[in-house]
Parts: sequence; C-alpha cells; structure tokens
Amino acid sequence: MEAVNIGKLIKSLNPVCGCTVGCSYCYARKINQRFKIIPDFSVPQFMENSIKRIGMRKPTNFLMTSMSDFSDWKESWRREVFDKMRENPQHRYLFLTKRPERISLESDLDTFWMGVTVTSKAEVKRIDDMRKHVRTKHYFVTFEPLFGDVGDVDLDKVDWIVIGTETGNRKGKITSEKEWILHIARQAKKKHIPVFMKDTLLNIVGEDSMLQELPHGFVK
Repeated sequence: MEAVNIGKLIKSLNPVCGCTVGCSYCYARKINQRFKIIPDFSVPQFMENSIKRIGMRKPTNFLMTSMSDFSDWKESWRREVFDKMRENPQHRYLFLTKRPERISLESDLDTFWMGVTVTSKAEVKRIDDMRKHVRTKHYFVTFEPLFGDVGDVDLDKVDWIVIGTETGNRKGKITSEKEWILHIARQAKKKHIPVFMKDTLLNIVGEDSMLQELPHGFVK
C-alpha cells in the first residue's frame, strides 16, 4: 500500500504562533527559527490575518495549533477564532494541547475537536484532564512522537486516534516500536475508534497492520 501523508488531509491554520511548553523535539520552534515568523517562540503571538482563511468555502480539515499549544491561547484570541468558526461550519477544526489542566472551556460546536498529545505512559493522565477541563462533543488523542508502551488507556468518549514516531535527526531520537503502536490500535479497535497511523509508520508496522482512518464527517 501507499501510505497517505496526513498533511494532504489536514491543513495547518495557525491563529497563534509560539509555545511555552519547550519540548526538546519541537519541530515548530525549528520552523520559526528558519522562517523568523515571530522574534521569540516562547512568547506566543496572535496572527490575526491567518484566520481569514477560515472563510474559504471549500470544506477543509484544519489543525489550528501546529505552531502553538492551545493552553497558551488568551481568552480574547480564543473568542475571536471561535466566533469565526461558528460562522463557517463547513470545516473541521482540530486543537491540540499538552496541558489540558490549564484550559477551562465548554463548547457546543460540532466542528470543534479537542485533542491531547501523549508520548509516554506518564502522560496518559492528559486524556482524563482533557475530558474534565474541556467539555465538548469530540475528543481525539495523538500518540506522537510515541516514546514507549503507554499501557492500557481509557478511551471513553475519544473519537479518533493518531499515532506517529519521532522524525528528524535529534540527538537521542527514539523510533517507535511495532508493539507499542499495535497495542494502542487494538484498544481503539475494541471501541470502534478510527485510527490514523502516520506514513512514517509503514516501515515499522508493515502493510498488513497499517491503518489510515478518518472520523465520520471529516473531509476526505
């Protein structure tokens, strides 16, 4: 099979650039250093002009936080973006955070998808924190980069799983192992949750185990 790059299915739209988390494997910081989008990546800034793209008519799956963590968004930024989202229900809007405990939000928007990043067993608690602090209709989890076996996970109310390995040439880079990936996928399948394995996993899990599924309602 030929694996599909998720970038063809989900487009980045970044109303905010910058992040205070400081992950050692952060690709967004490297992008900012290369293109000098903002002076200091550790000081998030609102990129107001970027939200104009939400007004495009063609239905699109948008990742809204590829250059930020949603926990860093100011309330005024969030309000302006969500108002625009409400005016444009033709799209799907995905948000990610590594610190869901810092967010307090309730939304009835069917197009709003809240997700957390989990890289190891120690971070699984983020899923519970997401459900507790963000009350919405759709949740997803990205196990990326996957640094180890996360064990058994409570996937209640989770509507989508994304799995990926670390890319790039960072010193100490960890490549995900097949069993770590398949253990997550098996748990998701038991609950009928679609799983999307990023194309970089094809050589790890093999064609027979490769899954690239999107949730119902996403643009394909």
